[in-house]
Amino acid sequence: LFKPVSRCYTMKSGHRGALLHGCHPVLVVVALSVIQSLNRDLQYVQEYRPENGDIKHLRILLYGPVGGGKSSFINSVSTVMRGRTTIPAATLDVCVFQYKTHQIRKGRGNPKTFYPFVFNDMMGLEEGSDSGVRADDIKLAMKGHVIEDHKFNPACPLSDEDPGYNQTPSPDDRVHVLVCVISANSSEIKEPILQKMSSIRETARDLGIPQMAIVTNIDTACGEIEKDLKNVYKSKHLRKKMKDFSSAVGIPMNCICPVKNYSDELEIDDDVDSLILSALRLMIHFGDDFIEDM
Repeated sequence: LFKPVSRCYTMKSGHRGALLHGCHPVLVVVALSVIQSLNRDLQYVQEYRPENGDIKHLRILLYGPVGGGKSSFINSVSTVMRGRTTIPAATLDVCVFQYKTHQIRKGRGNPKTFYPFVFNDMMGLEEGSDSGVRADDIKLAMKGHVIEDHKFNPACPLSDEDPGYNQTPSPDDRVHVLVCVISANSSEIKEPILQKMSSIRETARDLGIPQMAIVTNIDTACGEIEKDLKNVYKSKHLRKKMKDFSSAVGIPMNCICPVKNYSDELEIDDDVDSLILSALRLMIHFGDDFIEDM
């Protein structure tokens, strides 16, 4: 049913398949279903190519409150796609103050090749007007006006006279899907941050840029999910958290994906991969629909 992919999950290889021997047939069927879904999503991402000839990379912009897990999500996508733990995106150093484009490398070897989608990461949103990334800078980034490595200044927004301003953005420079990243561990979002997010979302809406969200740290926010990640869609606590977030920011529930970022794992995990790939596929779906009309 599926074309061969460079990496696939099987019942015979990998740590999880070995645990299924002697299990109840129903559990085996469920596990097979998860593996088939993983392979389907993995193949889709691996084979994706933008149909618009002016677009080399589908650009995904991550934004949200501080501590949401934006850089960790990029690292996790790289881990899933390469089949091993990787650290491509800075999480704690000065790079988070810069406008960085993160490519996801395909396997090993030279020359290096990359998938035709990229992530842009930036500072998180904060309450004060002189701390965190400014909403106006995110709006400029969506339009493609922020050059690579531009260092954001929380006290002063980027202007068209600054060297970090791209005067003539190409379709490839523009953002094709906007993704809000929030931690399930976070407390209620403060009103000043909600106002910034609302302003950003209005600009994205006016530009026609599709929007979605991912909720991270779902395992540490809910005990039953921490015990078994498969409980993610059974957790009443997480569902309420997602509903509250949906109501607060105006993103529909079917555009919010729960994920667990890789953090202290030494090996890849099917259940973690499944959630990350599902979110990534939705991002590509939304972004591809947008660039088809550009």
